[in-house]
Amino acid sequence: MPILFIDATDALGDIAERLRGAGDPPLAVHRDPGVRPEEMPGLIAAAGAETILVDHSYLPTEVAARCAGLRHVVFLGTGARSYMDIEALAGLGISVDIIRGYGDTAVAECAVALAMAAAKGLARMDREMRAGRWLRTEAMELRGKTLGLLGFGGIAAEVARIAGLGLGMEVIAWNRSPKAHPGVRFVDLDTLLASSHVVSLHLLLCDETRGFLSAERIARMRPGAILVNTARGALVDEAALVAALEAGALGHAAMDVFAVEPLPEGHAFARMDSVTLSAHSAFRTPEAAERLLAEAFRICRGLTVE
Repeated sequence: MPILFIDATDALGDIAERLRGAGDPPLAVHRDPGVRPEEMPGLIAAAGAETILVDHSYLPTEVAARCAGLRHVVFLGTGARSYMDIEALAGLGISVDIIRGYGDTAVAECAVALAMAAAKGLARMDREMRAGRWLRTEAMELRGKTLGLLGFGGIAAEVARIAGLGLGMEVIAWNRSPKAHPGVRFVDLDTLLASSHVVSLHLLLCDETRGFLSAERIARMRPGAILVNTARGALVDEAALVAALEAGALGHAAMDVFAVEPLPEGHAFARMDSVTLSAHSAFRTPEAAERLLAEAFRICRGLTVE
């Protein structure tokens, strides 16, 4: 059962080749993180692959239908629904596996870093100083402030640990199902939105959560609050967020993910001083990559084609 890593960066490709065991299926690594969907059928056919590893590339259903022999997709992360229609692929006889937990610490550290960068105005000062202007911004101290976590899984638990123990923030959370966690007070959604100085998104993307942070819910957030999103861009009504930032209702948005990626040229976020951007890279650390690909190979070992 040949495996094709269809969109590997050099770093991930190197790790995949190193981690493949002697008894594992043959592995082909296509080192092009910018692979286009229309290239996929030819690449899969050339490799004779029944299983593909997908980092973060789109696999439209109509393209998958032309991928003869493809039976399994192992998506390197949790956000496969942002890149493919899992149910439609199942209808074609193609299963999709996702990988959880590998990057909890990496993403949590990024979320906290984005919150701190937003609170201190670091990105704007950096831009201005590089342009030859000496800008000094007023900052927010995070100690004693309230951090609200929307969704509570492994990443949110790590954010709670870092922000609570490390920064001295009060951590509250809302989750779609009841949960409890040491040092975290679980509250209703309206309370979280109204009282949090920093709101950090940690929901999985599904039909029920798409557009979850709507204009109505953004309007219920604490005036001047910071929004951090390291989860999925489609959780947020981006037009409503832009409007709230332009009106000064929110203080800042710090985001690693967007509704369309890469961020389209000329997007409103790119021209706003009240926005800090990173390029969907929260999970990209060597440690997380090792865990990610080790789990991918474990999944591949267990796959069978009926």
